[in-house]
Amino acid sequence: MSETPTTFSENTELRTIPVQRRSADRMNALLDAAALLIDEEGIDGVTTTAVAYRSRSSVGVLYRYFPNIDSLLKALAQRNMQRYLEMVAEGSDRTPDIPWSSWDNTLDSYVHMFRHEPGFRGLRFGDIISDRFLDSEQSNNTVIARAFAEQVSETHRIPVTQDLLFHLEVGVTMGSAIIHRAFMYDTTGEKRFIEHAREFIGNYLRTYVPISPS
Repeated sequence: MSETPTTFSENTELRTIPVQRRSADRMNALLDAAALLIDEEGIDGVTTTAVAYRSRSSVGVLYRYFPNIDSLLKALAQRNMQRYLEMVAEGSDRTPDIPWSSWDNTLDSYVHMFRHEPGFRGLRFGDIISDRFLDSEQSNNTVIARAFAEQVSETHRIPVTQDLLFHLEVGVTMGSAIIHRAFMYDTTGEKRFIEHAREFIGNYLRTYVPISPS
């Protein structure tokens, strides 16, 4: 997957918004360092000194972009979300045009993030820290469900309704819990949990939000 500039929402507390490539690269180096520290030491291991050292930078440079560690972690969570949505979008181009095939793509992308994205298992989209880490006005699962709804709407040509959003949030909430359990003791993910999530939530969505083949 090609690297694209990370975009940040208004909820991210950045002191400096990177515009030039060099500045963006420096910020991504700080985020990369934080992600590796999460894998090695957990979130508590992400300190200003450790991030600066790991990124071969300085604490002063870190504070140029982030007022505190929480803002850095929020930026990393949002980068995780952006990379996840990009992966889902790329997968949707190859998704068969059959009812709820988009769920398989969404699940496979989520599993891929757990397996291959540094720091993801320890932070995910910030829900490890707070249920409203991505957006103070709504839960993380609501944010993800809305993004999923847009993809489902485009793939299957159906409108985004409150009913669709509700059932997708139920699916996202269940799926997140099951996949989290799949990776709790196995860095590759316990296949039985992953496939049960695929079948159980896929059946739920097909039952409550039936989609006719195009």
